[in-house]
Amino acid sequence: MTLLEIMVALLIFALTGTAVMKAAGDHLHNVSMIEEITFATWVANNRLAQVHLEGRWPPQNNQKGSEEMADRTWYWKQVVNETADKDLRQVSVEIRLQENSEQVITSVSTFLARPSTGSLNGN
Repeated sequence: MTLLEIMVALLIFALTGTAVMKAAGDHLHNVSMIEEITFATWVANNRLAQVHLEGRWPPQNNQKGSEEMADRTWYWKQVVNETADKDLRQVSVEIRLQENSEQVITSVSTFLARPSTGSLNGN
């Protein structure tokens, strides 16, 4: 084998190794992003469950807070929008990792109906 053949083979192995390392790094980055989005979604769902349990009508708009989960502090902001039905509101919760960050990790929405004042049969 000549020196030139050995150098070409080393170049091919170096390029292949670089491509494998880049693919592995991208995969690890994507896994951490999926984990972050999953935890943020859980925090948002917890907040929406609290809104349902509070039973306040109309729900408060632009409420903010934080929650600890997975050794991190997650910051949430509650946004309430009116709908075409006056007895229905859309409640969205935006999740961020920094309190004043513009970057939203995830946003989860639900609809909240006005509690009825009486029963259906009039009793």
